[in-house]
Amino acid sequence: MGRMTQAINFEAIEAASIEREPFDFMAIPNILNPSHLAAIRADFPVIDKPGLYPLAGLDYGPAFGTLLDDVQSDQFRTVIAQKFGIDLEGLPLMVTVRGMAQRKDGRIHADSKHKVITCLLYLNERWDEDGGRLRMLRSAHDLEDYAAEIPANGGSFAAFRGTPHAWHGHHPYVGERRYIMFNWIRSDAALKHHQWRHSLSARAKALLPFFYKGH
Repeated sequence: MGRMTQAINFEAIEAASIEREPFDFMAIPNILNPSHLAAIRADFPVIDKPGLYPLAGLDYGPAFGTLLDDVQSDQFRTVIAQKFGIDLEGLPLMVTVRGMAQRKDGRIHADSKHKVITCLLYLNERWDEDGGRLRMLRSAHDLEDYAAEIPANGGSFAAFRGTPHAWHGHHPYVGERRYIMFNWIRSDAALKHHQWRHSLSARAKALLPFFYKGH
């Protein structure tokens, strides 16, 4: 069976605007080409515990693999670099996957100084929950003071420049909340450090039971 057509609608990213306040970010309701979401969800890796998991060690089907090919392509890097006006050439890309959310997820934070650009692509179905909606925040102290809210609908996409004041978070949600996160990292050494942390965390979670109460 041949490779699927591109999963990502690059034209949707190219047409989107960058918001400058309170920091540089973009939010797009859907960047997946029609008919791809169901196949990608069916081929999503089995993840039944919270946490971010590196690609190494995950099993997934061809539709999810096609999405990863798009994410890791020169075309994707180029369009994101052009939108943010930043040179990403030669910077390593880290891709991690989340399948489940726990109550402590979503606390207000700014990303590590090693992350140049952070992108989040949600792979759920329609998201009607109050919790789990990513908010771009004006401060580190108030989750209600936000410039934009991105529901975790399938195909929803958010990207932002890593700065000390790029605060973001969401209200708690417990249960399935699928997305892939991809970060351009400032150096190979920083990439290896982040990969080591995620791998260590994934191994630790594999040894522990995960109990949660659904909404």
